[in-house]
Amino acid sequence: MGLTIKKIVWLFICQAVIIPLCTAQDIIKPNDFMFLEGLTKAVLDSSRIQPGQQLVAPFGANNTGGVLIRPGGRATYPSFWIRDYAMTLSSGFVANEEQKHMLLLTASTQCNQSWITKGGSLVPLGAIADHIRVDDRKPIYFPGTYDYEEQGVEEFGMTPPYCDQFYFIEMADYYLRTTNDDKILEEKIKGTRLIDRLEMAFKVPPSRAQSALVYTTDNFRGVDFGFRDAIRITGDLSYPSILKYRAALQLAAIFDRLKDQEKGKIYRHIAQRLKEEIPRTFLNRDGMLRAANGKSGQPDVWGTALAIYLGILEDGAALWAAQHLANAYQNGKLAYKGSVRHIIAGEDFSEETAWEDAIVPHNQYQNGAYWGTATGWVAFAIAQVDESLASQLVSEYIDGLRESDFRKGGEFSGPYECYYPPQYTRGPVYLTTVSCPYSVLKSMLQKK
Repeated sequence: MGLTIKKIVWLFICQAVIIPLCTAQDIIKPNDFMFLEGLTKAVLDSSRIQPGQQLVAPFGANNTGGVLIRPGGRATYPSFWIRDYAMTLSSGFVANEEQKHMLLLTASTQCNQSWITKGGSLVPLGAIADHIRVDDRKPIYFPGTYDYEEQGVEEFGMTPPYCDQFYFIEMADYYLRTTNDDKILEEKIKGTRLIDRLEMAFKVPPSRAQSALVYTTDNFRGVDFGFRDAIRITGDLSYPSILKYRAALQLAAIFDRLKDQEKGKIYRHIAQRLKEEIPRTFLNRDGMLRAANGKSGQPDVWGTALAIYLGILEDGAALWAAQHLANAYQNGKLAYKGSVRHIIAGEDFSEETAWEDAIVPHNQYQNGAYWGTATGWVAFAIAQVDESLASQLVSEYIDGLRESDFRKGGEFSGPYECYYPPQYTRGPVYLTTVSCPYSVLKSMLQKK
């Protein structure tokens, strides 16, 4: 972990500090929250693909028999992306019947036989699609293409991304919590019960023999998290391990519903192992979690903030990381218009690239641009040490959304997927840019 004398003293002091219980009202004005809620609903509605709805050529019509939710409105990402959808669920704006349709569609496209693509990549048994085509329901397991036959090349991984399996579990967990439709767990999809499919998915992302952390190498590399599928990251992987921690707790809760105490105990044990292994393996001397301990192991803003939000980093460790994020924000190295980088400016791998190994230019897309998706987690983290700074970050985020709000018509296209000053933008009317921060702020209000 690279402990310094300063850090040891800080951690010792922080053990006696109770992390303040912030609420959304502490960091966002009521009228700003109402604006964010309305914009999130509008973007989500724009992202819905109704049954039979025709997408832009050549992507066809929605022939899946139910509503799908894509990553954004207009012509953004014309398929059903599991990850973006799952990250939007906790907004509370997806109807039960919509949830059920997308959950069962995802289950029906789970890989039922390991196979190797034309490009030499492996699709393992139990893998969940990266995205699903709406016209013919064909699963595309890899980023970077809509072509079923040509999917799976080294550039986007030798195995599918490691995050979607855990988001599939989140879809099921959220559906059960909002509907209490426990019978669905016993429903057979192509001959296999949903509960068995959930367990199979959980076991797909690889680990070392004696570790619960998600792990990969150059030869077997899969994308660690789809919001950085243009980055090559290897070794023990922190972000998908954080997702695995949450999925383990969700599976434990699901088995509680089934009165299976033994299975619940198994998954809680896995979650506890991960809660111990994640900080032990990835913490650096600034309290940040590195993305990995192999290639592209840069200090990870998104992962660190999410780990604080989920309670993986607690007490002194959480405050140490939160203070580093607060300092970076105050020094102008973390955010632009309230959106945040994957890596704090100045902690990039080099002057030429934010990540050690990226396939996109510096300060574009996932290699240094600013994203709103993670703003809620970062604001929550900063609020643990400085509510006024967290409030300032959220206020700037809301101002940026108001400035680009697509509902104003004309050339307005916000919320954007990401941007970088002065002119680079990508992804109009992008859903997680608003749905993820809204969900965090909403959960803080509910905990008041």
